[in-house]
Amino acid sequence: MSAENVVVLDFETSGMSPDYGDRAIEIGAVRLVDGKIADEFQSLMNPGFKVNSFIQDFTGIDNSMLEKAPSCGQVMTDFHRFLGDSHLIAHNSSFDKRFLDSELSLINKPYSGEFACSMLLARRIYQDAPNHKLASLVEYRNIEHSGVFHRALDDAQMTAKLWLAMLEDIGEWHQCWDMPFAWIKKLSKTPKKNVSRLLQEYRGTSI
Repeated sequence: MSAENVVVLDFETSGMSPDYGDRAIEIGAVRLVDGKIADEFQSLMNPGFKVNSFIQDFTGIDNSMLEKAPSCGQVMTDFHRFLGDSHLIAHNSSFDKRFLDSELSLINKPYSGEFACSMLLARRIYQDAPNHKLASLVEYRNIEHSGVFHRALDDAQMTAKLWLAMLEDIGEWHQCWDMPFAWIKKLSKTPKKNVSRLLQEYRGTSI
């Protein structure tokens, strides 16, 4: 499966980990088909409790907004249908995967897609970037953006644009075009010193 056919996901949450009782409070996702945005999914989610002032200030999502939102279970049921069997991308994917796994397990909805991390890939492709936060990479790569961060759909859109920019740069800089998802995932976990060797190996298999 091509790395240009994925669902790019972002959660806003009540805290850092579902292990401490935290829940998702917003989900945003972008479906990429052949390297173009084909569909989007966004919804606030009522976690069943009030979030603290730090989260409200950080995300711009206040408790009055969440009180009117559909339940986490309802939203995640809809998202599970949207996701299908697609592979997933997220920036710092270990965070988003924890919440996706937790929320879907609560409604007994398994999924078959695998995750790749745009932040880990950026650390291999943009080794000279000042840091690898999403906002910094968007500026580093001169990607057009709305200026809004820490809202789920905006961050998913920016991550999708960054993802496609990295695939383009891998193609232009290393002549590695149309890399499958499995190779990109492998690249994102390859030690930095071995990146060129892995890309050379891919070129050999794609001839």
